[in-house]
Amino acid sequence: MSSTELDPSYQGRTLSDVDDIQSALGITFHNPSLLQQAFVHTSYINENSGADIHDNQRMEFLGDAVLTMIFAELLYREFPDLPEGKLTELRISLVRQEKLAEKSAALKLGDYLVLGKGEDSSGGRERRNNLADTFEALVAAIFLDGGIGKAREFVFSNYAKDIFAIKAGKPVLNYKALLQEYMQAKFKTLPGYEILEATGPDHDKLFCVSVSLGETVLAIGSGKTRKVAESEAARIALEKLSPDMYQQD
Repeated sequence: MSSTELDPSYQGRTLSDVDDIQSALGITFHNPSLLQQAFVHTSYINENSGADIHDNQRMEFLGDAVLTMIFAELLYREFPDLPEGKLTELRISLVRQEKLAEKSAALKLGDYLVLGKGEDSSGGRERRNNLADTFEALVAAIFLDGGIGKAREFVFSNYAKDIFAIKAGKPVLNYKALLQEYMQAKFKTLPGYEILEATGPDHDKLFCVSVSLGETVLAIGSGKTRKVAESEAARIALEKLSPDMYQQD
């Protein structure tokens, strides 16, 4: 089976859709095979071991590094007075899985994924981790094909509103996502949340939630909904775990 052929019984996207992808993105690749690879999910390779094409996992790895560098440089230049911790917080908020998936969905990248039949039939085109991974792989493909300048241009065009919000002093932070990524990186585990109590009438409840690292309670937060209480607990936990992130100027 060649690099431009898929299982003939498969009715999903094919590698020949590269022209459609370039048209949709408004980008022309010198080496279209890089763009092709960015959209090949590992599930397709698992079902078609003889296919002369690789999945996008290595590109995902590179794309993550390229995004980190692009945003690290941007934030370093734009916010010369911010301490390292706050710069790190902002960078994490821009490259977290939820944000990458949001950007990917806006570009409809899931429509072009080359998936195995099982992954496709089980909703793989809308799965958040698949969308996030594809955005990272696409950034890597653009970087490999056109260099850091092209990659930076693509990233900035898709993050214009987010960058404007940060410059305006209004970044929307997902404390639960930030805490999860921090704990995964530092402790190789996930935070645990528990509702301690919910008081008041149904129309005006107050939730009290704890967040823990293993058996250790890191923080307790409260709010009008469970989600708000968990976010507050995560924020307080981050203050304790990495206080320089929240150092007052």
